[in-house]
Amino acid sequence: MAALVLPPLYAILDPEQTKRGSCETVLRELLAAGVAILQLRVKTTAASDFLALAQCARAETRSHGCKLIVNDRIDIALACEADGVHLGQDDLPLSVGRKLMGSKLVGISTHDLQQAQEAERDGADYIGFGPMFGTTTKATSYSARGVEMLQQIRAAVKIPIVAIGGINEQNVRQVWQAGADSAAIISDILGADDIIAKTRRILSYTPMS
Repeated sequence: MAALVLPPLYAILDPEQTKRGSCETVLRELLAAGVAILQLRVKTTAASDFLALAQCARAETRSHGCKLIVNDRIDIALACEADGVHLGQDDLPLSVGRKLMGSKLVGISTHDLQQAQEAERDGADYIGFGPMFGTTTKATSYSARGVEMLQQIRAAVKIPIVAIGGINEQNVRQVWQAGADSAAIISDILGADDIIAKTRRILSYTPMS
């Protein structure tokens, strides 16, 4: 199997973070801007509504050639035929996720060197790493990890890294330069006055610029 190559921007669609327009509208704006991978993260919605949104997201992402990842919920990921699932440290174990998802993508959130190395050893396709700079998007007991720890993780694992937590248009180059393959940006994009323009600007940057 060819090694996974992630695009520089890992978009996340979270209904609790969308400030303007419906989730479906924001989804279409992200795709119009050119995102190539999108994670659907839904924490408080009923399963039936989550599935309906996931099915909409699957149809839209497929028509744009964009990979769809579902956060936490393997059942929703399988039901909507997503490209993969992203698991947290408190979700089902990675080994179970791999068994259920088969050859589909399985990513896992990590917060330190040991978790990152375990994820690679246990067969994750990629890891999330953070919080990089702290975050107001998600309640977490972890302190900001910073670029130096990201550099340590990059030196220790070969699988792709998605940096997450407090990343925005102003600091995104720092995480790319520190070794992240991709940067997850949530509130800076979803809270923008013009989501398409904001996303296109970030996509126009290069990791080494």
